[in-house]
Amino acid sequence: MRGERLQIRPIVDTADLHEVLEGELCRFFGRRLHIATLERRISEYCSSYIIEELDVTCDDGMTLRLIFKDLSKAAMLTGAGQVKPAFLFNPLRPIDTYRKILSQHQLGNPVCFGAFVDPQRERYWLFLERVPPVLLWQMGSIEIWNQVAHWLAGMHTYLVREAEIPESQHVAHLVKYDRRFYRLWIDRAVRFIHKGDTHPEREAISAINWLAQRYERVIEHMLSLPVTVIHGEFYASNVLLDVGPGHFRICPVDWEMSAVAPGHVDLAGLTSGNWSATQKSTMARAYYDALPDDSPVKCGWRKFQIDLEYARLHQAVQWLGWSPGWTPPPEHAQNWLKEALRCAKRLGL
Repeated sequence: MRGERLQIRPIVDTADLHEVLEGELCRFFGRRLHIATLERRISEYCSSYIIEELDVTCDDGMTLRLIFKDLSKAAMLTGAGQVKPAFLFNPLRPIDTYRKILSQHQLGNPVCFGAFVDPQRERYWLFLERVPPVLLWQMGSIEIWNQVAHWLAGMHTYLVREAEIPESQHVAHLVKYDRRFYRLWIDRAVRFIHKGDTHPEREAISAINWLAQRYERVIEHMLSLPVTVIHGEFYASNVLLDVGPGHFRICPVDWEMSAVAPGHVDLAGLTSGNWSATQKSTMARAYYDALPDDSPVKCGWRKFQIDLEYARLHQAVQWLGWSPGWTPPPEHAQNWLKEALRCAKRLGL
């Protein structure tokens, strides 16, 4: 995406942006203030939507470094709308996650300075703290990844109460990992598999069909697991690290797939890279050990490993059913069918 940065142009008028941002900052700080200067530029880290970096100076001398994320369909980058399943599009999901959930907990996530929603004009804007762009995938030390796994367990523990509130408005827009959700991915994977005549294609069709015939067991197991509020795409490319003298802050971003689901799904995402089995187990153990002793997820190390394996199988099937003819970005690129079959074998399906 960095090479395409110069081809992206802002779609929001500066005067409109200035007016809305000023109002949101007044609400955030609880006092009147005026923006004296506003500098904007396209971020190098656009992925699915247009993201801008804002440098703001207020008339009282206060300066802010912000991210402006436009979550409207008009701000979707070329190809993103065709790749992401339409039924998952909900711009209120990340907005409500920041405003109603993350802002209530001191988890290290980027500060949300405001959000502007105007459905009639298709405006879904987020104004976030701009965190130094150090990405987890750039870190080769397994110790740092273990720290992130440890932190993730804490996040899931804090947020479990949000998932337990009946009919909570806080989670109204979140993805629900229910029976229908688990089932649709294997159904889509079966539908999308290329029906060709070459030997590899026939093998893939046979493998997907074999998995589909056994997938009810996977669904039942995933439905049996305790749930919390999860990020939903807790891959290393979505985790920023704010590292400096005396502090180490973990900041997950891009909460478009936040959900009520087993925390194992996030851990499956974190450990999905090209690590050895031993390294993946080390990260999983760091997560497990960080859970409180009374957590229903902490049900014995062996069972936890099995639960995580089921989550990894679900993750692989979800990628297989994501979009027909779709190739994942490099950070997610791997043979997901092969991974699904490996998981199925380890689980004795």
